[in-house]
Amino acid sequence: MAKKKISRIALAFIITGIILVVGYVTFAIWSFSSIDRGVVCRNLEINLLDKEKIQLISQSEIAGLLEGKNLNPIGKTYKRIKTESIEKELLRNPMIKSVECYKTPSGIIYLNVQQRIPRFIISGKENFYVDADKKIFPVSLNNAVYVPVVSGRVTKTFVTEHLFDFVDYIANNEFWDAQIEQIYVREDQKIELIPRVGDAVIILGKLDNYAEKLDNLYYLYKKGFNIMGWNHYKVIDLQYKNQIVCKRNTAQPHTTKQIEQQNDSTVVKAL
Repeated sequence: MAKKKISRIALAFIITGIILVVGYVTFAIWSFSSIDRGVVCRNLEINLLDKEKIQLISQSEIAGLLEGKNLNPIGKTYKRIKTESIEKELLRNPMIKSVECYKTPSGIIYLNVQQRIPRFIISGKENFYVDADKKIFPVSLNNAVYVPVVSGRVTKTFVTEHLFDFVDYIANNEFWDAQIEQIYVREDQKIELIPRVGDAVIILGKLDNYAEKLDNLYYLYKKGFNIMGWNHYKVIDLQYKNQIVCKRNTAQPHTTKQIEQQNDSTVVKAL
């Protein structure tokens, strides 16, 4: 009986606590709502999230967008300010991923803006960014971002359905991100890679088994290229199973003994 009595007392305390919390929240909402009508917005604080990583749009541009749509809240009473309208308008901008707008009793309205962060840029007949969500959006005219460059015959469908995972793989690989300067898509949708060092063109071919192909090239790089450099070859072809075909640059001497010569090409069997 004593245990049941204690349980009932504990339950009563819990219910009382819940009632007090709900009552306080209700009172706070009612109290702020009544004050809300007479408060005048004296300042708009625009916070760009992750601005240390990227800035495709500035606070002044955001303020200008609101001003142009007569949504600048400064000087208006809270009764006239619709935070949902501000959020909806800013989300029309393709550079912006998310927006949170809220009022405070002190007369300051806060605006938290999250920008889209490009993973790479397409440079061709059309120029546009692609972000981590595979969202395509236009290149900023005011701010440049250092991201991998993809050029050539690139369609938006090819980017989002086939190319995205490969470019993401390159960007997340410390070695290849440092080595590859540009990704080129040919008319037949085969991929060529332009390294940052040397004049060689790396032919990846179709986007099948790209990780294995690059692993083979990495092995060759560690065994030979890091000693003699990329300049000994004008073409490095990764399209063949378990081998790399390298066409020599005739302007450079051939010094390695680890590679078997075949006419003007060289066959390297990847281990």
